[in-house]
Amino acid sequence: MKILMLSWEYPPRIIGGISRVVYDLAQNLGESENEVHVLTCWEPYTKEYELDKNVTVHRVHVYNNPSSTFVEWVMQLNFAMVEYAVKLVREHEFDIIHAHDWLVAYAARVIKHTNNIPVITTIHATEYGRNNGIHTDLSRTINNIEKWLMNESDYIIVNSNYMRDELASVFGIQPDKISVISNGVDLSKFDNIYKDNEFRKNYASPNEKIVFYVGRLVNEKGVHVLLNAIPKILNDFKDVKFVIAGKGPCLNNLIELSQKLNINEKVYFTGFVSEEVLLHLYKCSDMAVFPSTYEPFGIVALEGMVAGIPVVVSDAGGLNEIVTHKEDGMKFYNGNSNSLADCILELLKDEALSEKICSSAMEKVHKLYNWNNISKMISDEYKYVISQFDSSAEAK
Repeated sequence: MKILMLSWEYPPRIIGGISRVVYDLAQNLGESENEVHVLTCWEPYTKEYELDKNVTVHRVHVYNNPSSTFVEWVMQLNFAMVEYAVKLVREHEFDIIHAHDWLVAYAARVIKHTNNIPVITTIHATEYGRNNGIHTDLSRTINNIEKWLMNESDYIIVNSNYMRDELASVFGIQPDKISVISNGVDLSKFDNIYKDNEFRKNYASPNEKIVFYVGRLVNEKGVHVLLNAIPKILNDFKDVKFVIAGKGPCLNNLIELSQKLNINEKVYFTGFVSEEVLLHLYKCSDMAVFPSTYEPFGIVALEGMVAGIPVVVSDAGGLNEIVTHKEDGMKFYNGNSNSLADCILELLKDEALSEKICSSAMEKVHKLYNWNNISKMISDEYKYVISQFDSSAEAK
């Protein structure tokens, strides 16, 4: 098959989880003798056109007006994608377009209708879910574009049962138009990455265990829930350091909260870290915590499992489906800092439980979250959508 993917991020441009998902899916599909092209946004110091292993990457420049709103910037991205696609589609005659989230909605629709190519869309998250409702004009605009994209798509993929139910209840999308296919994780991600005690000293004393978080510092990631759990943890277990990696609009508020709770000496905000540093941080940590209040899937939890450390997650959204409590991870009640503290303390004190969880988690990711299997399922969905689209065209 000839596949055109549309995404506003692709490595090294990493805004959230979409970038890693698109990369791994595209590479695995390319390995399976498909011709895969990714049309995405240009990032400084990247090439406008390159062959990235099994994938051909096309990056478009976006007109940058400092006074533009985010939605206006997104429109400029879509205009640039449509303009670039005119020649690209003519040269490659794609069988299917795979759009990733609302940020490429307009380009997906125009390319579909001007070239008679079916569109399958992955909805990674929704504006409604991120904000627990629609409360502003900006959110209302994004919500409307999301609904429009879903209606324009020939088929929809979501990564959890939670997301399928959200699309049905919030947008009225019929279940027979949605397939639930989980994200995968690169099982070789930590090959040749070992615990480096000298590196570890940059973040914690040798006697301190490391509780690690990585992700965007935004409200729905729940880092404030973790900070509020720390006083109870320190009251019972003092030799621990909390390392929080990532950047985002909540950083200053979280620093202020740690000072207010008088825990700032036990919390290390690293800011953005490179992929190499991130891999070493995982391997040097004693557990990873993901306290999201809204999480459609939670690929970071899979990365923690592959790193060989126990993960602690909230029972929100897709995270609730990934982890089985005390079998392959620990789960706490969403938004409940007291429940989170109990889970962390249990792992800090019980090495046998930690080892059991790590072993079960590794077995689980190899069995259920292998990209080879997942890309095969998505490829089968492509073939189904193409066959239905062709049948519909013949009927007309």
